[in-house]
Amino acid sequence: MTRKTIRIELASGLEARPVAMLVQIASQFESSIYVENGGARFNAKSIMGMMTLGLASGEEITVSADGKDEEAAICEIEKYLSTK
Repeated sequence: MTRKTIRIELASGLEARPVAMLVQIASQFESSIYVENGGARFNAKSIMGMMTLGLASGEEITVSADGKDEEAAICEIEKYLSTK
């Protein structure tokens, strides 16, 4: 299992479109991927779960992945969320 804390740099934070894109990115990987914030943990491949986070730019989340492509999954998610 790989875990990483990532700062959201997207100007709009995690609103509807950015969440949909994040779910698409996560769904490309075989690994189980979860996003944690404030004690809540959601499946990164679930649009409904991710929409409940409502995170703003500058906030930090912890992304964990478990599976054969876990490192690549976290790398791609970090690359997306770190885009300004």
